[in-house]
Amino acid sequence: MMSSGSDQRELLRHPIGWIACGFGSGLSPVAPGTAGSLAALLPWLLLRELPLIGYLAAIVLAFALGVWACGFAIRTLRVEDPVAVVWDEFVGQWIALAPLLWLPRGWVWIFASFILFRIFDICKPWPVSWADRKVGGGFGVMLDDVIAGGYAAMVLAFVMRIAG
Repeated sequence: MMSSGSDQRELLRHPIGWIACGFGSGLSPVAPGTAGSLAALLPWLLLRELPLIGYLAAIVLAFALGVWACGFAIRTLRVEDPVAVVWDEFVGQWIALAPLLWLPRGWVWIFASFILFRIFDICKPWPVSWADRKVGGGFGVMLDDVIAGGYAAMVLAFVMRIAG
């Protein structure tokens, strides 16, 4: 069951709903998950300046916040995985970008990370597909994107090592 645009905008009446919707990026009429992944790049430009332990702590906190925010959105909209909810894309994209913390940076690699994350998030290889189908609630919404982000990070790190 899909929620209507007006139902989705209902999330914006509460601050945690803003987070769940990726600060409004999830309300994109076209490809809200992709819009959320793109929007995630802006705060990542600040997050990448953290030391590794700070970055990891930010990911863990963002995940916990996402479980709460996504649960709020599910309860508000009465839909198991609302399309407007893209905080999971934010966290998954930040995980996919993690190799750029210790390997050479550049826009090409940021773009590669973005593309890899979108591929794994959309294609959902196992166990991403399992998490998407079998784990419910806010935790389930977050989990499949975290796994997709992990896959993307591993492939990105591998390709970057090969490329030198």
